[in-house]
Amino acid sequence: MLDYQAPLRDMQFILDELAGLEGIGELPGCEDASPDLVSAVLEEASKFASGVLAPLNQAGDRQGCRLEGERVITPDGWQDAYDQFRDAGWIGLSLPPVHGGQGLPKLVSTPVWEMWFSANMAFAMLPQLNVGQTEALMIAASEEQKATWLDKIVSGEWAATMNLTEPQAGSDLAATRMRAEPAGEGRYRLFGQKIYISYGEHELTPNIVHLVLARLPDAPPGIKGLSLFLAPKYLLDEHGEPGEQNDIRCISIEHKMGIHGSPTCTLSYGDAGGALGYLVGEPHQGLKTMFVMMNDARFNVGVQGVALGERAYQAALDYARERVQGRDIVTGESGRPIIVHPDVKRMLVSMRARLMAMRGLLYTAASWFDIARHHQQAGVTDKHRRYVDLLMPVAKGWCTEVGNDLCDEAIQVFGGMGFVEETGVAQLFRDARVTTIFEGTTGIQANDLLGRKILREDAATLRELISDIRGTATQLADHQRLADLAEPLGDQVALLDETTDWLLEHKADTANLYAGAVPLLHLLGIACGAWQMARLALAADTRIEKGQGDTDYLRGLVALARFYMATQAPQAHAHAHAVRHAGAVLSRFPERGL
Repeated sequence: MLDYQAPLRDMQFILDELAGLEGIGELPGCEDASPDLVSAVLEEASKFASGVLAPLNQAGDRQGCRLEGERVITPDGWQDAYDQFRDAGWIGLSLPPVHGGQGLPKLVSTPVWEMWFSANMAFAMLPQLNVGQTEALMIAASEEQKATWLDKIVSGEWAATMNLTEPQAGSDLAATRMRAEPAGEGRYRLFGQKIYISYGEHELTPNIVHLVLARLPDAPPGIKGLSLFLAPKYLLDEHGEPGEQNDIRCISIEHKMGIHGSPTCTLSYGDAGGALGYLVGEPHQGLKTMFVMMNDARFNVGVQGVALGERAYQAALDYARERVQGRDIVTGESGRPIIVHPDVKRMLVSMRARLMAMRGLLYTAASWFDIARHHQQAGVTDKHRRYVDLLMPVAKGWCTEVGNDLCDEAIQVFGGMGFVEETGVAQLFRDARVTTIFEGTTGIQANDLLGRKILREDAATLRELISDIRGTATQLADHQRLADLAEPLGDQVALLDETTDWLLEHKADTANLYAGAVPLLHLLGIACGAWQMARLALAADTRIEKGQGDTDYLRGLVALARFYMATQAPQAHAHAHAVRHAGAVLSRFPERGL
C-alpha cells in the first residue's frame, strides 16, 4: 500500500515566501489566518489525510461503486470517513461564517485540498462539490433559498452536485435540451437527462442538492437560454427536512478508467411527471452563475494535478531508495538502490522541480483570489482578478498535463513493477488521466486563454504579467549568488514578449492561431513555472544569508530552481515555435492524409 505524507515543509515555505500568507492574514475578513492557526490546520489536515483517507484509496479503487436498482453503493469505509470529515468541519474551511463555515482564505484551504486529493481523490471529489455550489448560491440564490439550503451544504450534512452535461451536449452547452416547465408557486418541473454527474447518487448523506442547467419555455436559443435550477433528491417537508423523493432517478453509473470510488452517474429527470426544482437567479442567466462554480472547480482540478503528481513522486522516491538493481555506473559497485542511477535521479529531481513550480503557481493564484475578494483598493483588486482570469486556463490545463506526466514518470521509475496494480502507482496514473478532461479539456482551456484572455483585450493583462516576471529577472541579476538564473528567466520573458507580438500581428488569422493554442498554454505554463522557481530561489537564498532555517533544505530549493531552468525552461522554445508554425502546416495538411 502506498503511504502518503503531506509535504508540509514545502507547503509552508511556499505559503510564507511566494504566496504571502502574512499579508493575506492582514486583509479585512482574513484576520483569523494567523501563522499559528494555519500551521495547526495543516498539521490536522495532514493527520486526517494520511490516517483516514489514504488507507482507503487502493481499497476503494479495487472495490469501486455499484448500482443496485437505483441505489449507488460506495466503497467500504466511505461512510465512516465522510462522517468524520463532516464532523470535523473541513468542508466549511473557506466558506462563509454566516452559514456555518470558518471563513478562512482560499490560500489556506488550497494546500488542505491538495492533501485530500493526494490521499484519496475519488473520495475528495464529493465534499469539493459542496464548496463550488456554495460559491454559486452565495452569488445568485435568493435570501430564502440561502436560508433553506446553505447551512446544510456548508456543514456537509447534505451533499451537492453540478448538472451540466447531456448526451448531446458535452462541452457545447448551447446544445442543452433539459427543459423546465412552470409548476406554480415559484416551482418548475424538470424533464431530461444529465450524464457524467459525479456523486449524482449515493447514500452518504440524507439529501443531495443538484444544481441543474435547463431551458424555460420562452428561452432564446443557445447558451443565452440556459437557466439554473436547484433540485433536491428529496423534497423538504414542513420542518425543512428531507421528505418525499423527487422525480430524479439514477439509471446508470459509468465504468471508468480510474477514480473508481467516485460514482459517475446518469440522472433521469421527470420520468414520473417532472422533477420539482427552484429557479436560482434570473431566467436565462444560469450559465453565468454556473461559471462561478466551474471556475472554482477548474482551479481545484489544477490542484488535483499537483496532488496526484506529489503522491506519485513520493511513491517513486520511496521505491528508488529501496529497490536494488544493477551496478553503480560511477563506482561499479553492486547492491546499490536504483536512486544512484543518473537517469532515475534525473526523473526524481525533474518530478520534484515541476511539483514546486506548479505548487508555487497555484498557491500564488490562491492568494490572488483572496486579494481580489478582500483588498480595499479597487486598483489592486482589479489587477489580481485579471491575473486570476488570465491564468485560470494555465492553472487547470498546464498543471493537469504536467500532473499526468509525473504519474507516468513514476511508473517508469518503478519499471515493470509500476505496470502491476498491486504496487498502487498505476492507480495514480489512471486517476490522473481524467484531470485533463474535467471541466473542459486542455484544448478548451487553451482556446479560452488565447481568445477570451489574450486577444480580447489585446494582451493587456499578459503584458502586465510579463512585466512582473521581468522584474524578478532583474532581482536575480542584482543577486550575486543567483545571477546565473537571470539569463534563463530573461529568456522566458523574451519568448513571451515575442510570441505575444506575433499573436497580435496575426490576430485575424483565426484558424492558424488556434492551431497553436495548446502550445501557447504550455509556453505560458513553463514560463510561469520558471518565474515561481526563480522566486523560490530568491527566498531560499535570502533565508540562507540571514541564517534562517535548515541550510541543506534551502540549498536544495536553489538547486531545484537551477535544474528547472536547465531542463524544463528550454522546452518553452519548442512550444513558442509551434505557436507560430503549427497552424500554417496544419492548414496545408491534406484531408486524406489522416
